[in-house]
Amino acid sequence: MLRALLLILALIATPVGASAAQRAYATQGDCGGRPMTTVRMAPGYCLGLVWQGDGADGPRMPRGLLALSGGDWLVTDLGGWQAGRGSVWRLSFAPDGSPRWRRLAQGLSMPHTVARGPDGRIYVSEMNRILTLDPDAADPAATVRTVIGDLPDNRLHDNRHPLSSFVFDDDGALLVNVGAPSDRCVDDRGRPRTTASGACADSAETAQVRRHAYLGNGRWAEAGTVFASGLRNSIALVRHSSGTILQGENSVDLTTPDHPYDEINVLRPGGHYGWPYCVDLATPLPGWSAARARCGQRDRPAGPAAAARGAAGPDLLRRGDVPRTARPAADELARLSPGCRSDRCGGNRRAGSAADRHGRALRHLSARLAALSRRRAQRARQGADARLG
Repeated sequence: MLRALLLILALIATPVGASAAQRAYATQGDCGGRPMTTVRMAPGYCLGLVWQGDGADGPRMPRGLLALSGGDWLVTDLGGWQAGRGSVWRLSFAPDGSPRWRRLAQGLSMPHTVARGPDGRIYVSEMNRILTLDPDAADPAATVRTVIGDLPDNRLHDNRHPLSSFVFDDDGALLVNVGAPSDRCVDDRGRPRTTASGACADSAETAQVRRHAYLGNGRWAEAGTVFASGLRNSIALVRHSSGTILQGENSVDLTTPDHPYDEINVLRPGGHYGWPYCVDLATPLPGWSAARARCGQRDRPAGPAAAARGAAGPDLLRRGDVPRTARPAADELARLSPGCRSDRCGGNRRAGSAADRHGRALRHLSARLAALSRRRAQRARQGADARLG
């Protein structure tokens, strides 16, 4: 029996100007009462299509989803990669199943995550703040209120990774993504941009997840502390009921189609996960020497993932080389099938399952990938020696 995953928004971050052929999802068969897409899935799952728009009605660049009671959904709409074009929409369905859209708020700057807080209110992330609004009010736009403003990322735009994402920790604290303003923290000539101490010049206020303490009654501390760092862009964040915080790391942009791997990280307070120094478990990035990278001192990822660039949700893996208590969280996130690496996917949002049929932990795969990286390096050295000879 197939378990249905309904693709409510098919045009994740796809510009309205893209051609219909590029934007359309092919369907064949039934998935939970909806047309079944031809997207390859993990065994036992199908992906059903609920709505696919053309920009005439509803969101232009949908990002986040939140289910409401009664079958409605809240949808964040990026609107475009410029400030002030974003919106929050409410999606409901007529008796015949046709979608109905109502815009609740507009003029937002790249809204992304939408979630229900520990107080039951609705919270939305913008590029530069976390806000709250009441979707059931007569005028939802009039209820918009800033909860946390002046996020560090806001002072650094135009930014390579401007989107803000968040999760609520078990004590109600907000864990907020602050993306890196560059790809690898190097200049136009490929040289590291460093501080006097030799660290990446971008890492003091960015490339991290920040923690804002919950003060009660819908209020959080404006000043945050660093929860975890060395994270290029933590758009995919999830907290499991066990307390485990999982992060999907979109890795840097190199010319090789299958390298470096994207990562699944189990975040811990004070952890540093490698950006911009290390990738593929323990490999220094171009531009950073091994002495500067100090890969052995960084937190190792729980495992690699073939996640699509810009994935908007934490549909990441089945099991990982993570503490046993964290494995239910990894199992819960098992959704999408293996795809190609990062931006080589042509915009498809797919992620790879990292378990074999016996449910073996990722430590075995990690060892194989580390060995593969060593073999690649060896072949590269042999090729260089041959050319020199």
